[in-house]
Amino acid sequence: MRFSWSNLAIALAPVLVQFALFLRWLHRRMRDDEITRAFVRDVALNHLPHIYSALRAIAAEQGITLEEPPLVQFLDLNGRRRP
Repeated sequence: MRFSWSNLAIALAPVLVQFALFLRWLHRRMRDDEITRAFVRDVALNHLPHIYSALRAIAAEQGITLEEPPLVQFLDLNGRRRP
């Protein structure tokens, strides 16, 4: 049996297509995780303080005393701490 470059190209074409689709999936997955992380961070830093103050106002109307809300702290898995 002879070696032919066209046979090699035909054999490698599905592998390359599958690898390209895998890279596309991986990129989309990483991007979705980035968007989710940014959304959660935004909610925690911008919206939670307003929610806590509204809850404190409702509790004050009802005559309930509340403790201070917890501070929002983020831990980065790379070893850095975010404020």
